Amino acid sequence: MRKNKKSFKGRLVNVVSERIKLPNGHISDFEIVKHPGAILVIPFISKNKIILLRQFRPSVNTYLYELPAGTLEKGERLVTCCRREIIEETGYSAGKFTRLGKIFPVPGYSTEVITIFKATGLVNAQVKHEKDEVIQSFPVTRQEIRLLFKAGKFIDAKTICAFTMCGWL
Repeated sequence: MRKNKKSFKGRLVNVVSERIKLPNGHISDFEIVKHPGAILVIPFISKNKIILLRQFRPSVNTYLYELPAGTLEKGERLVTCCRREIIEETGYSAGKFTRLGKIFPVPGYSTEVITIFKATGLVNAQVKHEKDEVIQSFPVTRQEIRLLFKAGKFIDAKTICAFTMCGWL
């Protein structure tokens, strides 16, 4: 049993109130953020060097160390989104994308699924930063990533998961 009541319709997400019958028979009301899904790309320059971002996030009013990521546009294929986001955020295009897995970043209140890819065969392309993004990209080694992690510099969950999936943490 699912009764939906749309509470908010935004450009990126919708928030709905749902009355849901749980597997144990209990009926509860939930507020759920409906999200179209996203991708995250780990751009490998070489076996031991990747492109990392330092991005300003208005929702938390600070800069975060992150990997390139983006929200799927309506009907967009995952790899198409990867191609778009890696150029927009790093200035590189990739010859190959390998799917590593997926995560639910906040399953307590959102349907968002982030699919994580490894990108290889990078070549320079023209950076196409969006006007609403403040991003600096730079190359880092595996050793530098581990030092940043140990120093507590990574607080973005999707980036931590991606580094774990590719064996860097």
